[in-house]
Amino acid sequence: MLEILVKCNPADLTTFRKNSTYIFLDDEYCFEKWDPFHMKSLEIKFLHFQRAVIQRTMHPWERDALLVRKSLEEKPPLYNLLIELACTRTSDEFLGARKAFQCLYSESVEEFVAVKVQGFQRRLLVALVSTYRYEGMRINEAAIKLECQKLARAIKTDHRNKIENDDEVLRILTTRSKHHLKTIHKCYKEDYDSNLEEDLDDIQILRDTVNCLCAPPIYFDTAMSICPAEQEMEALTRVIVTRTDVDMKDIAAEFDRKYGAPLIERIEAAALGNYRDFLVALVKSGMAN
Repeated sequence: MLEILVKCNPADLTTFRKNSTYIFLDDEYCFEKWDPFHMKSLEIKFLHFQRAVIQRTMHPWERDALLVRKSLEEKPPLYNLLIELACTRTSDEFLGARKAFQCLYSESVEEFVAVKVQGFQRRLLVALVSTYRYEGMRINEAAIKLECQKLARAIKTDHRNKIENDDEVLRILTTRSKHHLKTIHKCYKEDYDSNLEEDLDDIQILRDTVNCLCAPPIYFDTAMSICPAEQEMEALTRVIVTRTDVDMKDIAAEFDRKYGAPLIERIEAAALGNYRDFLVALVKSGMAN
């Protein structure tokens, strides 16, 4: 595109405008003017591409620190984005983001979240962004069954009021290792014949927490598919850019299973031009790793 634009002379550009009646309008003063709708649309498309390139080249710590800020500055706040950052990164990765946040904003992530959020959400989110989880494979077999029962009791007894005020639920979700929680998730399915996140369906903040910790591909596929239209492309960009080098193969496989169509087709239907080509290339690269 750049090569074509550079080589165009004024006569070529005039011909282009006259032939492109779907984006240029004939004005009463005898010149071709941009259709405002298409001008705005093109600006947005360039902005999507710009964001994707910036996020891809930015240091992951800085990128995640900016996303932490964005999550609670939006109206309404994007609690799911903050949970995504705290729960899908490794302990060292999110610790790096916390350091970058302090460098950029001269305050800690913990105090930022505590000021912005109230009630149960504050207790959960501050605990999630503060924790430094054990990353190994060792689990406490005796605790698995007991903690599975505690979660079930909280969910099935007085449901929302019980679970939002249960310190044990908060402790389990915010301190246990991901491997430990995945084992609890499996135990819950075997013992109660339902998935933990499904039984938390009407408490979205806890459902997102469980999915981010125990089944990130399911969370990411949902994040790319159900957000409002104005946030759709931002979510698509964020997930692809941040997960290409991590678990893109799993995300693409889960997307195909869930929606019956390849992720690349979803991108090609939603994006255009260099932005589309960039995202498709990232997905292909991630799937090849």
